[in-house]
Amino acid sequence: MNKPDLILKRYRAERRFKLYGRSAICVALLALVFLLVTILQQGLKGFEHTEIRLTMSVDTSVIGQDAALWKHADMTPFIKRALLARFPVANERRTLRDLMGLISSGASLTIRSALISEPALAQKEFTLWLPASDAVDRAMKSHLSQNSPEGERKISNRQLDWMDSLRKDQAIRVSWNPYLFTTGDSREPEQAGFMGSMIGSFFTLLTCMLVAFPVGVMAAIYLEEFSAKGRITEWIEININNLAAVPSVVFGLLGLAVYLNIFAIPRSASLAGGLTLALMILPTIIIATRASLRAIPDSIRDAARALGATPLQVVLHHTFPLAIPGIMTGTILGLARAMGETAPLLMIGMVAFVADIPRGPFDPATAMPVQIYLWATSPESSFVEKTASGIIILLLVLITMNSLAIFIRKRFEHRW
Repeated sequence: MNKPDLILKRYRAERRFKLYGRSAICVALLALVFLLVTILQQGLKGFEHTEIRLTMSVDTSVIGQDAALWKHADMTPFIKRALLARFPVANERRTLRDLMGLISSGASLTIRSALISEPALAQKEFTLWLPASDAVDRAMKSHLSQNSPEGERKISNRQLDWMDSLRKDQAIRVSWNPYLFTTGDSREPEQAGFMGSMIGSFFTLLTCMLVAFPVGVMAAIYLEEFSAKGRITEWIEININNLAAVPSVVFGLLGLAVYLNIFAIPRSASLAGGLTLALMILPTIIIATRASLRAIPDSIRDAARALGATPLQVVLHHTFPLAIPGIMTGTILGLARAMGETAPLLMIGMVAFVADIPRGPFDPATAMPVQIYLWATSPESSFVEKTASGIIILLLVLITMNSLAIFIRKRFEHRW
């Protein structure tokens, strides 16, 4: 084979290699688009819920004259009376069960909130939009009809007829779901909210940052600027690099053994989760800080020493301020990784069902990825769209944090 043929063969091989690379990129992009479209298709429905308009009145002789008692009053009898006034039906157990099945069990909370905010409603007849049940919500969003067999769906033909009647009167609608951002978890899909896990993630990440950032930065400054190079320092550096690659579940086991069993921190508290995640991202912050300090030219250190600065002054007044953009970028990326971790939090008990929104780092809480995991394992099919909605919120938070890290790096980094 002569030389021109060898060159042509090499060019063909290069073109094939480029084709393989472009094909791999196209396959990866198609898989990503398919994943995002699937999540958006299911998750956007979770940001909406179905409401039914009812005209009703309450009896103050039953719930009490004092507005302070209304906070825990049972509004179910008044909902039942309003539904019977809207749909006069036979007083049979199954029929009444189907009728009450139109309205969510959390509708009493909506009525109580309306009465507390406007006590004058208790003296007259009023109209409210009440949250519909899970079955009605799914039927509205999927445009379910009686064409499908009744035994294969959770909603009966009688309930579908009532829904058709409500549609004609414009007394049923699909609107923005406020519960998703105002309540905690619930056994009922239509009442389940993401706010409890968002607040839990906030306290967890706050604890993680307050512990990992100062410890990681000071450790990196000592190793890079003050420690003598030797076997001990080399051994520490090797272990830090190895810790950065340790599976996150190992840190969960360490948190379980140390924070819960030895220090007796409350189980499933945000404090325990934050301390555990701080151990996990500590090597990442140390490595990023050392890389930022190492990138600063030695001429800056030599110039500061020549002017009489002590080693501490060289670090505090010169190298550390110049390294802050890289340090912040590494810290934010480490916190973003901690935000998406689930395994360490499962090990310390943050997988528990928590309906109340935590008020501090010592309260029982869960985190956003753990809440998504809980919803994904729930048997009710309506939690599928809740899971996708939670994924969308978590992705938006992670994208925001990564974008902030990129902005800080581009805006404040120095070119040497």
